[in-house]
Amino acid sequence: MTADKTVKAEETKKIVKEAAKVQKKSAKVLQATKKKDEVSLSKSKKSETSSPESDKYVAYVSSYTIGNKDTNGIRVYDVDMKKGRMTEKSKINITNSSYVTISHNQKYLYSITDFGVESYKIIEGGNLKQMNTASINGMRGCYLSTDYDDKFLFTGGYHDGKITVMRLNKDGSIGEITDEIYHKGLGVVAERNNRPHVSCVKMTRDNKYLCAADLGMDHTNVYQLDHKSGRLKEIDIIRSDEQSAPRHIKISKDGQYIYIVHELKNSIDVYHYYENNGIPEFERIQTVPTLNDYHANGSASSALNFSADFKYLISSNAGDNSVVIFNIDQKTGMLGKICCLPISGDYPKDAQLFPDNRHLVSCNNESNTMTFFTVDLKEGLIVMNGPAIEVPQPNCIIFHKLTEKNNQL
Repeated sequence: MTADKTVKAEETKKIVKEAAKVQKKSAKVLQATKKKDEVSLSKSKKSETSSPESDKYVAYVSSYTIGNKDTNGIRVYDVDMKKGRMTEKSKINITNSSYVTISHNQKYLYSITDFGVESYKIIEGGNLKQMNTASINGMRGCYLSTDYDDKFLFTGGYHDGKITVMRLNKDGSIGEITDEIYHKGLGVVAERNNRPHVSCVKMTRDNKYLCAADLGMDHTNVYQLDHKSGRLKEIDIIRSDEQSAPRHIKISKDGQYIYIVHELKNSIDVYHYYENNGIPEFERIQTVPTLNDYHANGSASSALNFSADFKYLISSNAGDNSVVIFNIDQKTGMLGKICCLPISGDYPKDAQLFPDNRHLVSCNNESNTMTFFTVDLKEGLIVMNGPAIEVPQPNCIIFHKLTEKNNQL
């Protein structure tokens, strides 16, 4: 009996010890879970506080300077997200800034100029510090962009139908020319569409192919980029409808869909992009008009921009002087028209939704203004928001979110 009690006592001790171990282990798991929850909650709070309304932004606006006493081709604006307005904070002396782009690492801005291209470092408060100027060995360009590794800069030449590839240095400055390609051929329309006009150059998001829209030839040339030499090899052609004039290209965030706006046809073509045994395929899946059924004669589509969250696509129409907003089906890439309304200016060369999707700005090249609107995407309405701001011949606008390092406004 005593032996049985001893055995039971030992078993009880073992059970107690095992229970203590389990309890200790459970406490550790509970503590770890609590920490994870705290981290998750902290991240959630950060994401809640980090929103377009609370973040600080600047906007860069490029302008022509020809025929103007003002030689400041780039203006920097502080953005008031709540009011949907902008206040000029600085100017950059540069001639005829046809277009500007920001590197994918958000550190540098590049601009077209009469002398080729210029590079700028984005510094405190979103201001710009010039780094260098480089020749493109041709006529003034109309568009520029970088590859997704920020190792190359591409320019498109409207006047000479030329693509120029330039190497980017590690400090963001512009290096040597690595390739030059002149488009050749004859168009079908006298005057504007009788010869090559490269109007846009943009890499696919997998960083493999450069798409070059040729407004004069009614097609988009597709080139494979050699990332070592910086040279291009033509691999395909996306053919648009005759006399349509492809102008600008945008590519969805996931890289599967390509949008091409056509100046003369006043339409946007949507393509499904994929690779088949290492060969790029571009399947046209939709065409939508950029105008209402009732519209002004002689209209021409111009801008093409995504909203900051890639949920909406915006285009504008010169002549009709209107802006059109589409929602994007995130699964199919298809476009659904929300509204097409007037912008209270002449020749809206560019138009952008503010990052909050509640306001819109239009750069009106021929009326020398920027006009502002409050946007209701659910109702499909835009309402003018305050007076226009005078800007000499504005060409394009880019919003830039300030980081902790350069948010000292």
